[in-house]
Amino acid sequence: MVPVIGPEPRVVLYGRPGCHLCDEARPVVAALAAEVGATWAEVDVDAPGHEHLAREYGELVPVVTVDGVQQAFWRVDEARLRRALAAPPPGGGHPAAGGSDGGGSEVGA
Repeated sequence: MVPVIGPEPRVVLYGRPGCHLCDEARPVVAALAAEVGATWAEVDVDAPGHEHLAREYGELVPVVTVDGVQQAFWRVDEARLRRALAAPPPGGGHPAAGGSDGGGSEVGA
């Protein structure tokens, strides 16, 4: 996994390899982020150095946050995620601010 270069992603999908619910959440997150031009990243909670994430989210994955606020766990509610992405990000500006191409990336140690 490689670190994200540039601004923090608006949407983060916390998951782990082999998680079938994470596999279901990924295309939903990717599609909605692309639709609104938001950046997103996927974080492996079991990666070295992420022990705190494994403790916090381990039994709840996938967990999706928007602007640092948890929006979903286990199953992604597309309508709720869409509403969260419609709100301006902290610091004001357009929800798609940041010049993102909406692409996802992996974040890790």
